[in-house]
Amino acid sequence: MSVLEKNTVDMAKLLTYAYELGDMINNSVEIANYLYWKQKVAEHPEIQALVKQMERKKELFEETQRFGHFHPNYHSAKDEVKAIEDQLDKFEEVRRFKQAEKNIDEMFHQISEMIAYSVSDTIKVPSNDPNPKGGCGSGGKCSCG
Repeated sequence: MSVLEKNTVDMAKLLTYAYELGDMINNSVEIANYLYWKQKVAEHPEIQALVKQMERKKELFEETQRFGHFHPNYHSAKDEVKAIEDQLDKFEEVRRFKQAEKNIDEMFHQISEMIAYSVSDTIKVPSNDPNPKGGCGSGGKCSCG
């Protein structure tokens, strides 16, 4: 067997494992919870009305962002988006949906870390955490200094 054939066989096995992992993730409690709350948010007429309103306000805010703080309506547009976000956060469905999203994000990050660190301890694993912990601001392990 040539090196190319061995790599092909290993890649096929790797892809099989990846699909199995994907199936396990899709059948997880975290995904079921996420889909449940996503549907509840989608079915709630008040929430959907606020979502549409927020989309319009975000468009206006994006227009002001081209000029940043110098645009005369920048702060008011930003405040209007924040006010609608605050209204949305009053709904249990929205709060639970956001928590379910966060749980899935954390699950994917943990899986990514396990896979990366099984290859090498120095591999950087990106995170969605706006305040990363650890070395070099990467959110992962740091091999520098």
